[in-house]
Amino acid sequence: MHGEYKVPGGKLVVVDLDVVDGRLSGVRVSGDFFLEPDEALESINGALTGAPVDADGVELAARIHSGLPVGARLVGFDAEAVAVAVRRALSRASDWGDHEWRLVHDGPQTPLMHMALDQVLAEEVGAGRRAPTLRFWEWAAPSVIIGSFQSVRNEVDLEGARRHGIEVVRRITGGGAMFVEPGNTVTYSLYAPASLVAGMSFAESYAFLDDWVLGVLRDLGLNVWYQPLNDIASDAGKIGGAAQKRLASGAVLHHVTMSYSIDADKMGEVLRVGKEKLSDKGVTSAKKRVDPLRRQTGLAREVIIDRLIGGFRDRFGLVEGPVTDAERARAQELIESKFATREWLLRVP
Repeated sequence: MHGEYKVPGGKLVVVDLDVVDGRLSGVRVSGDFFLEPDEALESINGALTGAPVDADGVELAARIHSGLPVGARLVGFDAEAVAVAVRRALSRASDWGDHEWRLVHDGPQTPLMHMALDQVLAEEVGAGRRAPTLRFWEWAAPSVIIGSFQSVRNEVDLEGARRHGIEVVRRITGGGAMFVEPGNTVTYSLYAPASLVAGMSFAESYAFLDDWVLGVLRDLGLNVWYQPLNDIASDAGKIGGAAQKRLASGAVLHHVTMSYSIDADKMGEVLRVGKEKLSDKGVTSAKKRVDPLRRQTGLAREVIIDRLIGGFRDRFGLVEGPVTDAERARAQELIESKFATREWLLRVP
């Protein structure tokens, strides 16, 4: 069995192993990491050999820590990363390059259509009728998009939203509220098979799925990193945030919204950002939390999207795969039966 795990911002860890009588056998760890002393590699292999196949990541990492010689130095990876690679080998996880990725970058869509397309395309990937897909969103109207489990009244000033003509919709993923206006955000969704994140915790999968984005942003000259659980941060402030859902069909929906430009005053009139959340981020106002890409890069939004698409294509391959008529028809059905209903929007009043 073979498993790989690229540490976000770090090195590649590869594990090859066999299973004999329910235990790991012949474990061979390799990669482009740095490790001192040399014999520590055999210590890691030995520590993992004999581990039960149902050992979780915590148990595997503990075995590695206990087996390492005193003073061992692991650079570009850690025991937890090796444990993830082991779990990915055992679960026969896939890697980015194992899939033929499709690109969707349509013209502007209504907020409700974006909500519905996320569900439809994820379901289609899970059912095997669509290849794994990267979709960039274009907005036809301003909107506040709240997380699946958020309270409308706690998150949105409905009078402010009405005053500014902003539609409020609810998505199927968790996470926090988003304020978007056409041309002011860069939003994308990944629709992937569950095998891509097999062996990872939710927290590990967030950083894993967005590591390519950090690479592209760094190529643009930004100093960026992933702030657990789900924020893309820079030394100038937060750039964006991610949300995720695992579908019963076997697909992973992972989407990210990054601020390109922002009307901070308007955002403050339509979103209610609680003091607890602000204190957790170490800032005193919602306006100071976000530092848009336009200011940090000086590039047009379209250029940034082109660079992101190009960066994904260079790393993993990417061909056009537009939304089909059948997928769009199914999305329209979901708008009418689910996303446009008061029952869905006010499922958490």
